Amino acid sequence: MKQTCYALAALLTIIAVALPGPARSAPGDPMPAFVSVAPQSYFVKKIGGDRVAVSVMVPPGASPATYEPKPAQMRGLSKATLYFAVGAPFERTWLDRIRSANPDMKVIRTQDGIEIRHMKGRHDHGNGHSHAEAGDASGIPDPHIWLSPPLVILQARNILTALIDADPDHRDAYEANCRAFVSELTELDAHIRRILAPLEKRRFMVFHPSWGYFADAYGLEQVPAEIEGKNPKPADLQRLIALARENGIRVIFVQPQFSDRSARIIADAVDGRVAEADPLAADWTDNLRKVTRRFAEAMR
Repeated sequence: MKQTCYALAALLTIIAVALPGPARSAPGDPMPAFVSVAPQSYFVKKIGGDRVAVSVMVPPGASPATYEPKPAQMRGLSKATLYFAVGAPFERTWLDRIRSANPDMKVIRTQDGIEIRHMKGRHDHGNGHSHAEAGDASGIPDPHIWLSPPLVILQARNILTALIDADPDHRDAYEANCRAFVSELTELDAHIRRILAPLEKRRFMVFHPSWGYFADAYGLEQVPAEIEGKNPKPADLQRLIALARENGIRVIFVQPQFSDRSARIIADAVDGRVAEADPLAADWTDNLRKVTRRFAEAMR
């Protein structure tokens, strides 16, 4: 996969060249920064360490598809040095307003350099399930780039460059932290591959299609029950039930930010169960390890 090659190249050249720029925080004070979703906070803290004070825009339990920033957050943005965007749906509406809250704040698109996949309609391929290919420009852009360790290596490069640009006096610390983080990502990627490689079944069913990049990285295929928050209609449910039976799918994965009603209907129809796979968990590494085990158990 081309993006994996890019990630390996990034691993070899992770110390990015950045132009020096003035640090806006006072000497000794952490640099204030915002991120859109909690996993990004994990990445920025790994690289920035105690030099960066990170605030998360979308709180636990809220959906990045529909979130509206609170007045207190907009006030906090007026003091921030950096904003790390990720392509979350709410950014389409709010990113310009976020910029206007603080014109001096630099907005970093952590998705730069990553080929964005698109989530097609539920039955675009005539086989009862959705399937999106990276580089296919039809459908809805998939923002969930933080769920693929190879792609997080690319995001780490973008984060590192931004931190050095904003605070060049601490470049050595940021670079050392980034090298350590990339090493962790490489180990995690190998761990996930060891667990998933032996599986003969490669399909798993999810209510919300958050795991496409993860599936692409590890040779899996997610079967989504909904697209961009739209619940399946009765006819869709019947097709999904038939597809689950055909593929021996007995576990339907849900996330806490969405209702699990439709997922439970499918699970009950196939004598299966519902399990959680949270794409927005703050403890990113631990969460990916847990979800990998759950996927493996469901596909055995």
